[in-house]
Amino acid sequence: SKQTVPLKHGSNEIRTMKELTPGEALNKAAAYCTLCERCVSEVTAKLTAWGMPASEQQKIIGRLQQEGFIDEARYCRAFVNDKVRFNRWGRIKIRAALSEKRLPRELVSEAIDNINEEEYMASLAEVIATKRRELKGKEDYAAQQKIMRYAASRGFEPSLIMKAINYS
Repeated sequence: SKQTVPLKHGSNEIRTMKELTPGEALNKAAAYCTLCERCVSEVTAKLTAWGMPASEQQKIIGRLQQEGFIDEARYCRAFVNDKVRFNRWGRIKIRAALSEKRLPRELVSEAIDNINEEEYMASLAEVIATKRRELKGKEDYAAQQKIMRYAASRGFEPSLIMKAINYS
């Protein structure tokens, strides 16, 4: 059977989209997982978007997990490392982002507990230094509060922010 999909938002032109077979969806999902680490919720969202029924989705996800395309522990470790290293996120923001993806709490906690503390503190120091430069060297109470709020919005713990501000 075929689905009809509008070509452009608000357009009356319609093209027909071939519905994927479970085998085609499996291959497409495997290719999607090889691009970068994926978790079950991301792959489920893709399969839903491709029109796969829930029963087939479970079979495909089971097969992808069995063949090592999806590994949620590996995904959590990679996500945490990338967010600390490249996005300069703190533990609070990382935990929130991972819980949005409906990952098991144990895996999330394990990945967050394995953050390299030196790298984490260096990341916090960089966030603070960046905000200080933006404030052009102001060192008054209002500037300190702005730095605190900024670092907190990046997901760092308030106690660590205070230590880092006082230390730097």
